[in-house]
Amino acid sequence: MKYFIGIGISFCYLLIPSLIFSQTQKDSVLPIASLHNCIQYALSHQPLMQQALIDEDITEKVIHSKLADGYPQLGFNYNFQHNFQLPTAYFSGSYIPSGTNNTANLGLSASQNIFNKDILLASRTAKDVRKQAKENTETNKIEVSVNVSKAFFDVLLTEKQVAVFEEAVTRLERSYKDAFNQYQSGLVDKTDYKRAAIALNNAKAQRKQTQDLVVAKNVYLKELMGYPDSLSLRLIYDSAALETEAFVDTAQSVQYTSRIEFQLLQTQKKLQQSNLKYYKWNFLPTASAFGNYNLGYLNNDFGKTFSQNFNNSNVGIQLSLSLFQGSKRVYQLKQAELQLKRLDYDELLLKSRIQTQYVQAITMYKANLASYNALKENVQLADEVYKTIRLQYTAGIKAYLEVIIAESDLHTAQLNFYNALFQLLQSKIDVQRALGHTQF
Repeated sequence: MKYFIGIGISFCYLLIPSLIFSQTQKDSVLPIASLHNCIQYALSHQPLMQQALIDEDITEKVIHSKLADGYPQLGFNYNFQHNFQLPTAYFSGSYIPSGTNNTANLGLSASQNIFNKDILLASRTAKDVRKQAKENTETNKIEVSVNVSKAFFDVLLTEKQVAVFEEAVTRLERSYKDAFNQYQSGLVDKTDYKRAAIALNNAKAQRKQTQDLVVAKNVYLKELMGYPDSLSLRLIYDSAALETEAFVDTAQSVQYTSRIEFQLLQTQKKLQQSNLKYYKWNFLPTASAFGNYNLGYLNNDFGKTFSQNFNNSNVGIQLSLSLFQGSKRVYQLKQAELQLKRLDYDELLLKSRIQTQYVQAITMYKANLASYNALKENVQLADEVYKTIRLQYTAGIKAYLEVIIAESDLHTAQLNFYNALFQLLQSKIDVQRALGHTQF
């Protein structure tokens, strides 16, 4: 029985690490790599986000460390001293040794700050300091979301380009076979099928190059997400939904308060206003209460040093006020006022920059929207032209050169359409960012 129990315990020791590892692997894998899931994964795993969260924790610890000075401060000290030679004192016209060979002191001390400008500043700015840390984290969230979204669309665009070249290769292989068969039948010379071979080889080379780009761009997306390089990442999307989601209301106006940069600047102004008050408090005294209790021991005989103690204790209030520092406090106050005034100009510059970003983003979006609408129609027209010319070539009405041109126009129209679609999606992100709409 003990034998089987031992085997069972050993099996559990072997199994538990495997379960933990498999669970960790499972947590790191995205089963459905949609845009939303990629962004959420990045917000949880991207090192930049992890650093931002750690910075929030650091800020919280700094606040607590500053506020700790407002609590009662307790101290203990111990001192033992043996005098090889007693100190000499002058008394009644004679120089005589004073003191004892051995002295010892035990002391307890307590103090409580009543008014201290550093503690007051820490207590009044704690809320704004926390807010600033969270706004810095939010800034990183927006940056990560924007970068991941654009990289996601870049991978999708390249995958679409691969699909376009796949279709082109399929069409060209069929055209090559048709041209070669007609040459074998003596209907045309060998120029047609050689042109078909050239076009086919070019399409295959472009397909291979684009397939390699997919791999490189996928690796870049993983980096932005904090996704393990060793794991595969297969993106999923709905083409119809992408086209629907590419549209945004172009009549919206900029609300500065929606931008995280503006919110962060307002928090910085509040902190600077508190800093200005801090320098004004420099002209006030510092007040604290204190209490001490000491045990003193004196004896010439080392063995009897602690046989008798002489106690003393006291309590009191201490006021400290600096009367003159060479106008240092005045200059510090003026410096804080100028720094606050400088932030007002930072606000003006930020508003101008936000307005410029929005105008540029909305202008680019409208241009990409117009391009998208025009190129979407071109795909249908090019497909119809290609099919018509190919039938005419088969019937001997058109030359093969026109088939090649029509096929080239078709896959160029498809590439241009997908370029326009994904440029439209990326420009929409820029518009949302300029408006301060951070939900991507």
